[in-house]
Amino acid sequence: MASSRSQSRTPGKPSQPSRPSGLTPTKSAQGTREAGPAARPMKKPSDRLNPKTIDPFKETKNPKSAFASVYAKGGIPCRLVHGSVKHKLQWDANPETLPFDPLLITLAEGLQEFKHPYQFVARQGFKELLEVSDVSSKALTVLPRIIVPLRTALGSSNGSVFEGAVESLVHLSVAVGPQLNPYLKSVLSYLSKKLMDKNYRELVTAALQQIEQACGKESQAIIKSKIPTYSSVI
Repeated sequence: MASSRSQSRTPGKPSQPSRPSGLTPTKSAQGTREAGPAARPMKKPSDRLNPKTIDPFKETKNPKSAFASVYAKGGIPCRLVHGSVKHKLQWDANPETLPFDPLLITLAEGLQEFKHPYQFVARQGFKELLEVSDVSSKALTVLPRIIVPLRTALGSSNGSVFEGAVESLVHLSVAVGPQLNPYLKSVLSYLSKKLMDKNYRELVTAALQQIEQACGKESQAIIKSKIPTYSSVI
């Protein structure tokens, strides 16, 4: 029996070991996991409550503004504190002691940002820095350099950016008063355009009234020269 069994084998080819039945891998079991598309991660309910935000410490190829680059490198002396109801800023130093040049200018450049946390930090930081004591003399030294980025934000097609820029313009008018009048004409054209939009009419009207009250009677003639339909509150 042993001799006949050895003669039946093919010369030069070793015999294959027998495989126990039931353990032979099927085609689907062998290649499905590797060849098939990657499984998509399940979305968590928290994803809707906590939308993804920009990582301020991750380098981006094309930051929206110089503010984004400075903030990503830790050049803004404050940080965002997330609250259960609203966010706030925590300053690394007393804002009273911080130089407006270049900080206030950088914050003004950040007003064109529309992503979190850049937008909040720039807008809130601009507001809080304009609330320090003796703000008028401090802001006047950089006023011409603030107007340019402020105009850029006012001309944005993004509604949130425009609204933040209008609020910042009001804060600036309160801080410097009539010193803003020489620059009013350069920003009023943007407000005039949005005044025709019912979505922004109330915001713009209220802003013009606050600016007039802060900048004095001289501002009334400047506003009416660009917006003839404006009704003075003084």
